[in-house]
Amino acid sequence: MLVLRHLRTPSPLPEVDAVVGSDGRARCAWGGMERDEQYQRYHDTEWARPVSGDPASVERELFERLSLEAFQSGLSWLTILRKRESFREAFANFDPHSVASFDETDFERLMNDAGIVRNRLKINATISNAKALLALPEGITLASLLAQNAPQTRRAADEPIPAQTPQSQQLAKALKKLGFSFVGPTTAYAMMQAVGVVNDHQPGCWLAAGATIHDHE
Repeated sequence: MLVLRHLRTPSPLPEVDAVVGSDGRARCAWGGMERDEQYQRYHDTEWARPVSGDPASVERELFERLSLEAFQSGLSWLTILRKRESFREAFANFDPHSVASFDETDFERLMNDAGIVRNRLKINATISNAKALLALPEGITLASLLAQNAPQTRRAADEPIPAQTPQSQQLAKALKKLGFSFVGPTTAYAMMQAVGVVNDHQPGCWLAAGATIHDHE
């Protein structure tokens, strides 16, 4: 029986390239499960696709992804996905300027919000990361940091999907140096997967080829 999990922790997944859904499309084992339409839609329309738009909207989107990946730590991605709209409402649509201005009243509001994951450390990290984002030196953005740490070579199809890579370790180190917290190499790699910096669609998945702008080791 396949286990429905985000690829942040790929080791529990069986060695299955893809699963064919009722629509005839083959998908990654984690995304091809039809127990949850929202999860399958996330796989088909969002995961591993580059974020685009004007610089401000890209940074907001990347900040949201980074925050949600941090909240996912220790949980399934499906749990976070189902709470995503509540997260957006609670965190002012992840607008960095708004989140950076959150005070003790906002913190208590978040800690009492049953619609999100009420974890003191993760909530504090999200607020402090918004401040770190606004304090980035001129010329440095989340988008540029991801691009700088994007792998240039492709992982062989028969190699297992890693939980972290040297590039995600470098990204996590760079983020921590710039004041970000709760962003380890595994969280950094999950974000790289989610926003198309690496192509981790499994062989046989209809999105395996050409779904991202970068491949990985």
